[in-house]
Amino acid sequence: MGFFVEVLFGGFLAGVLYALVALGFVLIFKASGVFNFAQGAMVLFAALSLVRLMEWMPIPVALLVSVAIMIVFALVVERLVLRPLVNQEGIILFMATIGVSYFLDGFGQTVWGSEVYTLDLGLPKEPVIILESLFEGGVLVNKFDLVAAVIAGVLVTVLAIFFQKTRIGRALRAVADDHQAAQSVGIPLRDIWVIVWSTSGIVALVAGIVWGSALGVQFSISLVALKALPVLILGGFTSVPGAIIGGLIIGAGEKLAEVYIGPTFGGGIENWFAYMLALLFLLVRPQGLFGERIIERV
Repeated sequence: MGFFVEVLFGGFLAGVLYALVALGFVLIFKASGVFNFAQGAMVLFAALSLVRLMEWMPIPVALLVSVAIMIVFALVVERLVLRPLVNQEGIILFMATIGVSYFLDGFGQTVWGSEVYTLDLGLPKEPVIILESLFEGGVLVNKFDLVAAVIAGVLVTVLAIFFQKTRIGRALRAVADDHQAAQSVGIPLRDIWVIVWSTSGIVALVAGIVWGSALGVQFSISLVALKALPVLILGGFTSVPGAIIGGLIIGAGEKLAEVYIGPTFGGGIENWFAYMLALLFLLVRPQGLFGERIIERV
């Protein structure tokens, strides 16, 4: 039983890391109705910016400068990409984010380099044994995973309050429902897009810190966005808490499947289990566990 709990707990903590990336997708989609294909590239660019700036300045200053860089990035995207495409179809905006993704990948590696960089912010990484009183030998976990879980929990709480309780949050949801209607009641669409892309950029920086500390800052971080897709399908594209719940389900499911089912099939289940689970959800509940059901009248 102790081993099962250890595997389950490890899966939950891995799911938290997926959820951090998924949060950025949810922010953009919730506020604009557009799937931001560039989110993975934003995570990589933010992490690259931070790790290279840390070579020349103290960590707190490097963090502030990295936040400023992501805000400037949001301003540039709004001015050069989003503003000319106001009121266009969602597929057009989606294609624009693909272009932003490829540009950001190339630009980031041109400016900051394409080597594998070690990101060390002093976060604890040593293993620790917990729940010794409940299970013989306890449950072995990594302190770094626990810190990541706390960071994700704080982010979800702040973002949920931001969307539900603040005036800007309600404006963001209004813009997502209908751009023209939001503009007609005085909601500044350009300002809203800058705010949401800036917030998504900061979330990308947090995700980049966590993933960069775990894996090193390298090009493969941008591919983490692919694992965030099943998380979004399960949790719902418009739900901030759903991103966390979806991440936990995906993380725990793939770890349990790899340990208990994988040996029967020769291993490798962890690589495709999340996508198979997402496919099943699409067949049964396409809007996700916490997504909004869309009803169109014709």
